[in-house]
Amino acid sequence: MGFLKLIKNKSYFKRYQTKFRRRREGKTDYRARKRLVAQDKNKYNSPKYRLVVRLSNTDITTQIVYAKIEGDHVLAAAYSHELPRYGMPVGLTNYSAAYATGLLLSRRLLTKLKLADKYQGNQNVDGSDYNVEELADGPRPFRAFLDVGLHRTTTGSKVFAAMKGACDGGLDIPHSETRFVGYDKEGKALKAEILKKHIFGGHVAAYMKSLREENPSKFQRQFSDYAKSNITADALEAKWAAVHKSIRASPAHQKKESKKKGEKKRHNPAKLTLEQRKKRSAEKLASLKAAKQ
Repeated sequence: MGFLKLIKNKSYFKRYQTKFRRRREGKTDYRARKRLVAQDKNKYNSPKYRLVVRLSNTDITTQIVYAKIEGDHVLAAAYSHELPRYGMPVGLTNYSAAYATGLLLSRRLLTKLKLADKYQGNQNVDGSDYNVEELADGPRPFRAFLDVGLHRTTTGSKVFAAMKGACDGGLDIPHSETRFVGYDKEGKALKAEILKKHIFGGHVAAYMKSLREENPSKFQRQFSDYAKSNITADALEAKWAAVHKSIRASPAHQKKESKKKGEKKRHNPAKLTLEQRKKRSAEKLASLKAAKQ
């Protein structure tokens, strides 16, 4: 199946004022949400799961969400700012990071549902399209549907990189290969070597090499964090491969340590007692009298 998204332009909104507040604010595409949430009546209240992918300037968010009457419930979540724990401290918003975040989400969810051993996913990532196969004598694979929100579904978008990572991690997500980077529209075929290059950061490594030769000052400015972390262009592919391996080894979420009692930060001054206020007033009067003399 292909992805088709209706983009409402300026002339549309000039002629029609939308009813829903979140649609007016540019937060929710209700046309897509209705089709992602609506479930057949013969499913008997079984939830319909969505793979929610959201992109920002500093982070990539992936969640498995299902809808209830009172609102959406998040079953599992993974974020690109968790990747430093797996060995990648930089480049947390690029195509490779989106793939790794989707992989982290799928392995975390399957571990939570005790399906990680039954559905290992695609462990030999070569850039080819992968669809999980159902076991003959076991539970069915976990199925979810891609929710891109208001993001445009252009070929090569990072939302499909996150989806590719989730599929390779063992989730069953209906999709086609036409939106992956490297898809040849004229030849109607996916060039797996191009997709593999983007998954392992080869496109970033090639840009680092060319920029270092053409404009060294810009290279120092743009890739200063890579230099601080001792990550070179030649080592980038092996670095991402190690990240994928460590994600599969321990995908579980680690909770932050809660603050102990008594260590809570106080941003306003503590309330004074009556005796303290009287003493403070007396000190002020004494200082005023001393100043007049």
